[in-house]
Amino acid sequence: MKTINEKTLGILRKMQTDEITEYHVYTALAKRMKESDPNRKILERIGLDEKGHSEIWGRYTGLPSTPKKAVVYFFSFLSRIFGFTFALKLMEKGEDSANDAYAAIADEVPEARIIAAEEDAHEQELLKMLDEERLQYVGSMVLGLNDALVELSGTLAGLTFALQNNKIIALSGLITGISATLSMMSSEYLSSRSEGAEHPLKAASYTGIMYIVAVVLMTLPYLLFPVDQFLPALVTMLMVVILIIFVFTYYVSVAQDLPFKKRFIEMATISMSVAAVAFLIGIVVKQFLGIEI
Repeated sequence: MKTINEKTLGILRKMQTDEITEYHVYTALAKRMKESDPNRKILERIGLDEKGHSEIWGRYTGLPSTPKKAVVYFFSFLSRIFGFTFALKLMEKGEDSANDAYAAIADEVPEARIIAAEEDAHEQELLKMLDEERLQYVGSMVLGLNDALVELSGTLAGLTFALQNNKIIALSGLITGISATLSMMSSEYLSSRSEGAEHPLKAASYTGIMYIVAVVLMTLPYLLFPVDQFLPALVTMLMVVILIIFVFTYYVSVAQDLPFKKRFIEMATISMSVAAVAFLIGIVVKQFLGIEI
């Protein structure tokens, strides 16, 4: 085997570690799937390919292949929270930088071109094989979340100035949110059933889960702040809305290969605009009716 320079050797050490780490990630996710699940077999095969790549780089570096355990745990955790589709696609996004590394060492390490081609095939194969139930109901999840964020952010903002009492605002928000959750679930069930969906109850459940999670997170600031600190509670609630939008939009953009920035700005602008209008309405209504709580 010919001598290679230190820069190339450093790249190979990093790639060796990355490949064996990905092997452990694929293997860990595959073990959590049923034996009959075709996704499991594909993940196991791709994982073994990654292990083989790591062994090739190991012949050049002369070092044992040691995974980054923190990375393995991180992607395993992500898969439990957001699903294996999100975790794997997020990991595969790192292949872009890997392709640059392959190109940089191709002249000194001939195997790099072959492995680069295999990595591209892996990514395409993953995109074709991933079929996760929760992603079949993203439309229902978006419906529940969007409606909750727009409706409840406006409601809470309007109630904030009209009532100026965090406990009463939180109580009103929870009652409104829970009622709206049941209403949205019913509407989604009937809509899915009329469209001939295979599992209308599941669609309604995903809508309701997203709605009630948003309700709880958005009313929480009003329960945590003192009764008279309604403005800090309002600001915190709006920050929670932005955070929810950011996390969910990023999840969908990665899992479904959609643009992130445009969707995030659009959703955040709508929610903040509705909240601002509702806050002004609360001021006008309070002044017009002359109600003091």
